[in-house]
Amino acid sequence: MATDDQNGSGAATTFDVIVIGAGPVGENVADRTVQGGLSTLIVEKELVGGECSYWACIPSKALLRSGAALRAARAVPGAREAAVGDLDVGAVLARRDSYVSNWSDEGQVKWLSGAGIDLVRGHARITGEREVTVNGTRYSARVAVVVATGSAALLPDIPGLAGASPWTSREATAVASIPESITIIGGGVVAVEIATAYTDLGAQVTLVVRSRVLGGFEEFAGEAVAEALRSRGATIITGASPSGVARDEAGRVTVTLEDGRTLESEELLVATGRVPRTEDLGLEVAGLEPGGWIDVDDTMLVRGSDWLYAAGDVNHRALLTHQGKYQARAAGDAIAARAAGRQLDDAPWGTHVATADHAAVPQLVYSDPEVAAVGLTSTAAEKQGVRVRSVDVPIGNVSGASLHAEGYEGTARMLVDEDRGVVVGFTMVGPDVGELLHAATIAVVGEVQVSRLWHAVPSFPTMSELWLRLLEGYGRPE
Repeated sequence: MATDDQNGSGAATTFDVIVIGAGPVGENVADRTVQGGLSTLIVEKELVGGECSYWACIPSKALLRSGAALRAARAVPGAREAAVGDLDVGAVLARRDSYVSNWSDEGQVKWLSGAGIDLVRGHARITGEREVTVNGTRYSARVAVVVATGSAALLPDIPGLAGASPWTSREATAVASIPESITIIGGGVVAVEIATAYTDLGAQVTLVVRSRVLGGFEEFAGEAVAEALRSRGATIITGASPSGVARDEAGRVTVTLEDGRTLESEELLVATGRVPRTEDLGLEVAGLEPGGWIDVDDTMLVRGSDWLYAAGDVNHRALLTHQGKYQARAAGDAIAARAAGRQLDDAPWGTHVATADHAAVPQLVYSDPEVAAVGLTSTAAEKQGVRVRSVDVPIGNVSGASLHAEGYEGTARMLVDEDRGVVVGFTMVGPDVGELLHAATIAVVGEVQVSRLWHAVPSFPTMSELWLRLLEGYGRPE
């Protein structure tokens, strides 16, 4: 529990650990430190539950699921004949509202209380070593301060953009009604998922992509998603960048491209990357640059410090909620172990490190078709000098896939490190491939020998039989 200690210019309430940010990452850090016997305060200036719960992962997937379910039904004869009509937009938005609890964090606050975590609302600033000030009140940490404030949408420096009141992912996922048309600047995960949801819900969508769709993934995955979006009426302009933006008195937005073309729509979404929420945290106290990403070791301890940690998006290791939660568990347990004087298990894949951040990050894009990937891509392997062999299989050739959906189309790619004989990368594109991703993640994290994978027999007739087809493509060891 907290205590009041006299500290210089007045009383400071003292905890063992102070966590700044009550999103999924901060919540998990606090949960682990409390379970480790440390009194913990969490500070949040917005809603407890954070970006993912109210403006990102949860609402976006709620918006996407109805369209995916309808497409799945229409892909199976018998169900197809019953799946008539269009989506009920009002019902989709109402379902989204229920999943974000109508933007109330009452349930999340109740969970904090039940977990024994103290909460203070307000903007936190680090004002000294192991000291945080919130709303003029100082709080001291005996052991550690953890920054888990996440990231925000990057607004690029395009003339007129700021004055045109563009949407970010927050506005796009919290929308009260679907615009008749929307221009999306960007071709990454956020851009693609919003484009998928909004085409499902009846909007005319235009994507302006500087390079290619889903540029961080295998090229075949981005091509499949772009083709599907175009087939559903979306316009995708690749190799293009905006040179100016303006919103007229009627509220419509015009985007001018560098080649002089203009695009007009009711709304504009900018999805071009993220920036850390570190600009007003007092990081200079710890010798760090305000507004910058925070460099940490694998236990999430800020390099050069013995008391400051940073987990989640702010450390720029893997900007994904599940990876942030993984980091949070490692950090929380490391803080508790250090506080108790226990030896750290900080070798690769140890209890107190986030080793998977480096080469085993799973990611699922809820597009149509879905894209699921873990580990290296072909391009990343080449850049890292890893000698890999690539094996591709059309997923539709697997019996389970053809039963799953009529005319199933998709591709799976397995990358094998030829020097070690283990899977180091896996990418799939196709309907519902997300449910196959964890098996690939286990293979990559476990560094399972390809020779042993022949003994992991996939059940028939499931889509997982694609593993057998990939192994056959690779060849059985003699």
